[in-house]
Amino acid sequence: MHEMAITQSVVDAVCDHAAGRRVHSVRLEVGALCAVVPDAMRFCFELATEGTAADGARLDLDVRPGLARCRTCETDFELTDLILLCPCGSADVEVRAGRDLRILSMEVS
Repeated sequence: MHEMAITQSVVDAVCDHAAGRRVHSVRLEVGALCAVVPDAMRFCFELATEGTAADGARLDLDVRPGLARCRTCETDFELTDLILLCPCGSADVEVRAGRDLRILSMEVS
């Protein structure tokens, strides 16, 4: 489960940035193509935050679709999973968005 390693890195970054303050919530942007299962990440977040400044914090995930452009028919379209096919049937696509994982905000006190 690679979600645990990814989530641990997020928790480490959040706790470092909080600089000893209590973390109440964390909001992440998760691209649909970054191969992270949101429910698994939520589960891992609870485990990774135990005993840290983020213990008990709420995790909010904004899952964003992938965006691609077909090099064959020049159509822009959304990708909701890792099947990189244009509606025209072509696999010659350029992925333009959806592989990111970003910490958007965090609430601390």
